[in-house]
Amino acid sequence: MQANPLTPGGLWLPLVTPFRDGELDTASLRRLVRHYAGEPIDGLILAATTGEGLTLDEEEVERLVALTAEGLEAAGRRLPLFLGISGSDTRKVAKALAGSAAWPVDGYLVTCPYYTRPSQEGMLRHFTALAGATARPILIYNIPYRTGVNLGNAAMLELAALPNIVGVKDCCADMAQSLELLRRKPPGFAVLTGEDAFLHPMLTQGAEGGITASAHVETRGFTAVADRLRAGDGPGALAAWRAVCDLPPLLFSEPSPAPIKHLLWRAGLIDSPEVRLPMVPVSDRLAARIEQEMERRGMAALIPA
Repeated sequence: MQANPLTPGGLWLPLVTPFRDGELDTASLRRLVRHYAGEPIDGLILAATTGEGLTLDEEEVERLVALTAEGLEAAGRRLPLFLGISGSDTRKVAKALAGSAAWPVDGYLVTCPYYTRPSQEGMLRHFTALAGATARPILIYNIPYRTGVNLGNAAMLELAALPNIVGVKDCCADMAQSLELLRRKPPGFAVLTGEDAFLHPMLTQGAEGGITASAHVETRGFTAVADRLRAGDGPGALAAWRAVCDLPPLLFSEPSPAPIKHLLWRAGLIDSPEVRLPMVPVSDRLAARIEQEMERRGMAALIPA
């Protein structure tokens, strides 16, 4: 099976999914896509954790993908789109890959199987089967504090030899494991940190980029970190990082994506901060902190004219 040569790098945004009155908010989605099409991001992830993908039905996911692709085309911006897919039954995940084969996506972000806690061999066979079920590139999403199981580097490197396993969203929360993977990974296999607070240190150690939910805010500030490192400007990259590094702790101080949605709502980019249960809106205390930070940063400028 011929693999898609797309290997991700740079700053990718795991886009929130806007809701209003229990439904997909298409007007807000179009506004979001138009806004971020004008920002220096390198790709979009749809329907993953930040996009509340587990609360979306198949029809909503298909509509989300179609509207995002249409919005990018209307904006004249060609950005790669990866679709978040998760599950603990290899057959069902393979069926989801097949069911989206005609959709305008470029690849997939696939979580390690959750709850069942398979062995390393089980995960190796799981991702091998999925890689054989699609010609599109797959990013592995390794986030053991959500799934209950950690894909170790030995299995990860074995999977990296498959032509369409193109990288990992690394949220293993073990810096030693991450650094070992960066040292040992083969060419063409991308390590993108999914820990927003680790963006700068991971980039300095050779990560290809990040999938950074906090970059919904101060997007150009986050991209400046990678841009300046690529230009060999270490002090400039550190200065850029210090300008945004207090955002991840704020935006993850309550379960994501509620804090990000609250900020985007207050900035006028989405019409409601609504999340779907079991997620709940931010507390009054956090709402006040977010709004104080917005005022400090002059974020009213996000409101579309």
